[in-house]
Amino acid sequence: MLISPAYAQAPGGAMGGIEAFLPLILIFVVFYFLLIRPQQKRQKQHKEMLRNIRRGDRIVTNGGIIGKVARVQDTELDLEIAPDTKVKVMRDMVATVLDKTEPVSGKGGDKGKKTEAADEETAEGETTATAGGASAEAEKGKAGGLKSLLSGRK
Repeated sequence: MLISPAYAQAPGGAMGGIEAFLPLILIFVVFYFLLIRPQQKRQKQHKEMLRNIRRGDRIVTNGGIIGKVARVQDTELDLEIAPDTKVKVMRDMVATVLDKTEPVSGKGGDKGKKTEAADEETAEGETTATAGGASAEAEKGKAGGLKSLLSGRK
């Protein structure tokens, strides 16, 4: 008498099973668009970057070694990390490419034009950055200003 009998609940209909899985399906859709899809995109870009590595590119390995590619093979790269110091690195262990070399044009004389132009600009006295972040011309201006102040006190 003190215990009431338990009755089974009547079935809610055919949609009862699908409604139970709806939150799980929504969570999977959110995970797909926020996590899985962007990761696949990054992997695709990384594979493309690895495929396009050429001799002369500056790269960073997963271990943090920075160097210039001396020779490219199918799965290995010869990386020059210092003058006369070469290391073999697996192509898959490249983290990023810092500087890409320019594609070789059909004419042989255009190969070093970019570096020659950069050398000419610095030789002509163009603004160059120093370690402190200030330009060379700014440093010259400061020195000239101090000299004029000191010469005015005489």
